[in-house]
Amino acid sequence: MKNLILSLFVAATIFACKDKTEKSQEEMTAERVEEAEAEKPPQEWTVLFDGTSFDGWKEFQSDKVSDNWKIEDGAMVYHPPKNRPEGEIYDLVTEKQFTNFILSLEWKISEGGNSGVMWGVQEDEKFEKPYHTGPEIQVLDNEKHPDAKAGTTHQAGALYDMVAPSKDNTKPVGEWNTMVITVNNDKKTGSVELNGEEVVNFPVANEMWNVMVSKSKFADWDGFGKFIQGKIALQDHGNRVSFRDIKIKEL
Repeated sequence: MKNLILSLFVAATIFACKDKTEKSQEEMTAERVEEAEAEKPPQEWTVLFDGTSFDGWKEFQSDKVSDNWKIEDGAMVYHPPKNRPEGEIYDLVTEKQFTNFILSLEWKISEGGNSGVMWGVQEDEKFEKPYHTGPEIQVLDNEKHPDAKAGTTHQAGALYDMVAPSKDNTKPVGEWNTMVITVNNDKKTGSVELNGEEVVNFPVANEMWNVMVSKSKFADWDGFGKFIQGKIALQDHGNRVSFRDIKIKEL
């Protein structure tokens, strides 16, 4: 009997030690994973426009940038043509496509001017303009452009025709505005910061997004807001507009 009790005690001790060893190994593995994650470099910003060239950009459904866009004092500036050929547009798009990102840029609009920044833009022939697929964050002179009077969902910083900014946080015409657009399809969220304050947040890539689109002017547009990956566009809306310090952080 004593031998049996001793044997059971020894066996229990061995199992306990083995379990403790395995647990320690699991803990050590978890610690190593945590250390490896901590050592990973933070995601870096990628410069999309460095103030000196249009590298990485082109006009929509074109392979070049026309003379309507010029680089002046470190900014890309759109000069609308006086005699525009019918149907011609000169929106700029990135050569690269993006899915989840934080886009930071500065914009300056002319008096009474209108423009916008879009994402998810597709260059398929059946989509004639960037805004046929790409949701737009509005760039606008809120004081003198009639769109601002059409409703707050058309004002600067708005997710155009869908979500109004919580406040008018724009600077006077002629001054630079800093705008940060975040789109995260994995987390189903998007937001807009204007001059340091979040003014818009919205859902993306889910049923709430679909409902929001169904209540907008884009409800019956084939392809609008349906692509989680696409190009970023800067809009030609017929008015002079400037952009600078454009950078992106992919999420």
